[in-house]
Amino acid sequence: MPNTRVFDLDHSRAYLRGADPVLTVLIDQVGHIQVRPTGPNAYQALSRSIIFQQLSGTAAGAIYRKFQALFGLEGEAFPSPRQVLPLGDDDLRAAGLSRQKIASIRSLSEHFVSGELGSEQFEHWEDEEIIAHLTRVRGVGRWTAEMFLMFHLRRPDVLPVNDLGINRAIMKRYSLDAMPKPDAVRAIGEPWRPHATVACLYLWRSEDVRTP
Repeated sequence: MPNTRVFDLDHSRAYLRGADPVLTVLIDQVGHIQVRPTGPNAYQALSRSIIFQQLSGTAAGAIYRKFQALFGLEGEAFPSPRQVLPLGDDDLRAAGLSRQKIASIRSLSEHFVSGELGSEQFEHWEDEEIIAHLTRVRGVGRWTAEMFLMFHLRRPDVLPVNDLGINRAIMKRYSLDAMPKPDAVRAIGEPWRPHATVACLYLWRSEDVRTP
């Protein structure tokens, strides 16, 4: 039996093929997809999301490495929230973090140190509970929480209705005249439940696939 708390690509693909003829064609065109490995811990994954917000991959990567270097770390190593909190704003600014991102990293660290957030809670909370708790962190919105659910926790039924890439792919694949509104995305995605995450992975990937 598959773990219903974590998506399984093969299981979800088989379900989606029988649920939506548009996705059947898309899955055949895209073929096999790979999912990036999860980060070693939830705090690191969320910190990385904050650092990378609204920046190009190259610029964000450079800031991320400078942030690690503040603690003498590199590669996959990352500081704990207890290590981050005592650091001064000047040090964090020297790594390239903006004032807003410093406040977000501090808020995230405080939530983990206090026990309000943690891997044990994430393991037991439902998706909407996780979103509600994460969006209490300064600078973390619903979209960031949804990406955490999809790519770190691998939850199987996440549908980010405001994601530009997904909405653009839906517009093309479902022959819409304009980008769909959230209610339309939910309606189109209803047959994908409870495997919406893998449907979204294919929609994102379809943007890189040429069609006849």
